[in-house]
Amino acid sequence: MSTLETEWIQEAIQGNDDSFACLVELYQRPVYNLCYRMLGNAQEAEDAAQETFWRAYQALRRYDPQRPFVTWLLSIAAHYCIDQQRKRRVPLLDLDLLPEEDIPDAAPDPARVVSERDSQGQIHQLLKKLSPLDRAAIILRYWYDFSEEDIARTLSLTVSAVKSRLFRARRELAEKYQIEVEKPLVGRRANETPSTI
Repeated sequence: MSTLETEWIQEAIQGNDDSFACLVELYQRPVYNLCYRMLGNAQEAEDAAQETFWRAYQALRRYDPQRPFVTWLLSIAAHYCIDQQRKRRVPLLDLDLLPEEDIPDAAPDPARVVSERDSQGQIHQLLKKLSPLDRAAIILRYWYDFSEEDIARTLSLTVSAVKSRLFRARRELAEKYQIEVEKPLVGRRANETPSTI
């Protein structure tokens, strides 16, 4: 955490709205991205991000400075999104990578680009089938590089519960991937593409 960020946090806790606005500006992209990955809808993600910052503002005095601010903030976002998913009881999630995460190749190969998009799309469809907590754990671990301890604090779970969820979710994804993605490839003849089957 930078010295400037620490100053903003301390000033925001003391009631300085301008400092809190600086924190919002600093973290609006990661908060929005998490909400979008959890909810799969741009408008809902925008609303969830705003709600996250409102809740953070209201709870700022309870923030523990021993914990990274971004972890605390993303924890608020993750809980809100999980609650929203539970309310609608329909597991919606689209984990399409946002443009800033795509690293453009100097000379992109169109076939490779299409293949990568198809593969990402298939994996994202499989992620939709995970429970909200398992999905959150996978997103926090593999998109945000949260440690198991950070995920445990974020989702109010024990570290062993996080390890168990991650293991189970990875296994479930691997099994579904093998059934839904790899099996259709087995029946193809050599040099045959999906469009010629």
